[in-house]
Amino acid sequence: MSSSFFQAARMPLACTALACGVLTAGAAQAQNFPITTQQRATANQVAQSGVALSELRANAPDRYTVKSGDTLWAISGMFLKSPWRWPELWGMNLADIQNPHLIYPGQTLYLDTSNGRARLTTRPGSGGIPTVRLSPRTRIDGLPDGALPTLQNHLIEPFLSDGIIVDDQTMSSAPRIVGTQDGRVFLTRGDRAYVRSASSNELIDDPRQKQKAFRVFRNATPLKDPITGEVLGFEAQYLGKALLARSEGTEESTGRDGATQVDIVPATFDIVDVKEEMRVSDRLLPEPPRQLQSYVPHAPQEPVDARIVSIYGSAVVNAAQNQVVIINKGQRDGLENGHVLAILQAGARLVDKTDEQRANIRLPDERNGLLMVFRTFDKLSYGLVLDITSGVKVGDRLINPR
Repeated sequence: MSSSFFQAARMPLACTALACGVLTAGAAQAQNFPITTQQRATANQVAQSGVALSELRANAPDRYTVKSGDTLWAISGMFLKSPWRWPELWGMNLADIQNPHLIYPGQTLYLDTSNGRARLTTRPGSGGIPTVRLSPRTRIDGLPDGALPTLQNHLIEPFLSDGIIVDDQTMSSAPRIVGTQDGRVFLTRGDRAYVRSASSNELIDDPRQKQKAFRVFRNATPLKDPITGEVLGFEAQYLGKALLARSEGTEESTGRDGATQVDIVPATFDIVDVKEEMRVSDRLLPEPPRQLQSYVPHAPQEPVDARIVSIYGSAVVNAAQNQVVIINKGQRDGLENGHVLAILQAGARLVDKTDEQRANIRLPDERNGLLMVFRTFDKLSYGLVLDITSGVKVGDRLINPR
């Protein structure tokens, strides 16, 4: 696979040729990414090359009409053996809309296999499907549905705001619930919790600003590298959300002996959203600003050799398709959002019964599916299991896809 493709596929700013002349509603919501001269040149090169016919699936359709609920990954998988190579198949066009995701339900995509290369267009040809060169143009129209996401957003959205991996210091110093209203053991939506911070002046409510939102967590579980045993981080169990209603502080009071004493008054929080019931000793962390995430799947440029550390939801042993796992590589290792990795199933160890010496042998590792990284931390990352043939388990190896 050429290095020029990898450079182009990493660009979240290029739009596909399919988007040219399509609808511009929603373009105001698109992120305005800068573009370098090198990126523009690489994108134009990819747009002219297309994909080798050997990369097409044997049963790739001649045409496909996009439906509501489709994803870019799923559509790419209909045409390509390697779905993450969709920027090559669809080409790039930087002259109009700088967003690769403006593809909408109702559009019909046509497969062009002329000149020994494969490309998709939005216009049928005459006498088969000849090459059609699209010219950038703009049409304004209403949209029955939004543009297609790369993946099913509901599978990963909770992990963009709720899931968290922290170090031990961050969790142990986070504000904690120290009391409940009327001595309740468990807290749910609509209840009040009393929270104390480590510095005693961290939780201050400013009436001039919007109420501060916090996320509530419990049980920071250590995540160990399955090879080295190093603790790479701690995954906290998300419980829900709370709003700061009243600041913490201190106040003076007079005891029975007439002496003045200083009392610690914890902050007051209103529980506004609950995934699981909360209780005393649970921790709070400020809610980060919600960010628009746009994923362009692509293979890493550098070699990757990673392992699965944990499967989200410890009640299961094997992860299935569309489940989230944690891997032992992160930002320090060069991983980034959108990286696609191949999942390998370890070859079985057995005795060669055809050998008089009964030698111990190990079968080769076999590819079991694909995973896409969608959120990275320093030493760890969240990944979504995409196409698999059998269950994925802790310790499975991840490498660059081929």
